[in-house]
Amino acid sequence: MRIVLGVSGGIAAYKACSLLRLFTEAGHDVTVVPTAAALRFVGAPTWAALSGKPVQSDVWTSVHEVPHVRLGQAADLVVVAPASADLLARAAAGMADDLLTTTLLTARCPVVMAPAMHTEMWEHAATQANVVTLTERGVHVIPPASGRLTGADTGPGRLPEPEELYAVCERMLAHRHFAPGAPTAARGIQEDAVAAALPLAGRRVVVSAGGTREPLDPVRFLGNRSSGKQGYALATVAAQRGAEVILVSANAELPAPPGVSVVPGNTATEMREAVLDAGKSADVVVMAAAVADFRPAEYAASKIKKSHDPADPDAAPTIALVRNPDILAELVATRADEVSPVIVGFAAETGDDEATVLEHGRRKLARKGCDLLVVNEVGASKTFGEDDNTVHILRQGSAHVVDAGPASKEAIAAAVWDAVQEIL
Repeated sequence: MRIVLGVSGGIAAYKACSLLRLFTEAGHDVTVVPTAAALRFVGAPTWAALSGKPVQSDVWTSVHEVPHVRLGQAADLVVVAPASADLLARAAAGMADDLLTTTLLTARCPVVMAPAMHTEMWEHAATQANVVTLTERGVHVIPPASGRLTGADTGPGRLPEPEELYAVCERMLAHRHFAPGAPTAARGIQEDAVAAALPLAGRRVVVSAGGTREPLDPVRFLGNRSSGKQGYALATVAAQRGAEVILVSANAELPAPPGVSVVPGNTATEMREAVLDAGKSADVVVMAAAVADFRPAEYAASKIKKSHDPADPDAAPTIALVRNPDILAELVATRADEVSPVIVGFAAETGDDEATVLEHGRRKLARKGCDLLVVNEVGASKTFGEDDNTVHILRQGSAHVVDAGPASKEAIAAAVWDAVQEIL
């Protein structure tokens, strides 16, 4: 297959060398089209040596061959990795000021763009609007990964690993149909092909996130320290892998992940209703929320006041508690069969004199009957509200443990979905 590999200016340009190698070793004919800025990171001799073809970035070289038209017309796939914020903006505006942007305008084959930039640039409204514009035109934009960026910064904006990009491109080549800018009906066929290239394509996923709050009176509640970051990361990664995602969120003050439907479930009872309803047609349910085990037996309609009895100035009310429903156990008990849906539980453990965190996790896995249990050690300065996490992923019927972290919660989410995909 004839592939055009576009490379824009960014430190992640070095990763495109590995992607180029994967393409050429698979027998593809690859033409590298770097921007002028990209050549400041990786020189033309490197691209020429790895591709076995001359490299140019302007429209004035070999003018008699009309490269600004020919490359796009002849390609079976155009890939831009990395795609900088500047390149996304120029492509969305339809600019044609160098060989890469003119190639994008003339391409009538599938186009893949893999953005890479600092988090602030990726999350800027202008960049997100450009991504929406390109996606609506049929361009397949692979969301960036989260992790270490230039310098000491971490967050969303990292170029996915070359092997992941290569796998998506190979699937698209196998299902290629029509190009960006094609008629609506043709574009719909192409979008189906794009979706088929992702590992969770066609899957319906339910993820719970955050911490439930059980009202005591109009101003007080019983709750926990969960921020919802891990659940939101799980929803984000699932959507990036092509799943239809419903996120049942409990009191998480986080923006909705792109392409994810968010449903509130702020108390344990509300969360139970939302999860069971959404889970009826789900392929996977991930219970990442910290659901309160107990709730007040009675709700006070007005604020509970302090005692003003001089004889007993330290008097305090006694709060009776009742157990909340066990949503995870109910999901297992009511699913249609032993494998549908795949059910993933989370166990936030502290360890004690009786058992370690992992031992508590194994007992919970056996007791709950879910397919996977993600066990993590929690505390005032661990996990809750933090950007990083460390977990142990246990699978029903297996003694093997997958240890993930310490790593970003997006990386932990990727490890969890890798384990789910093995079951699927």
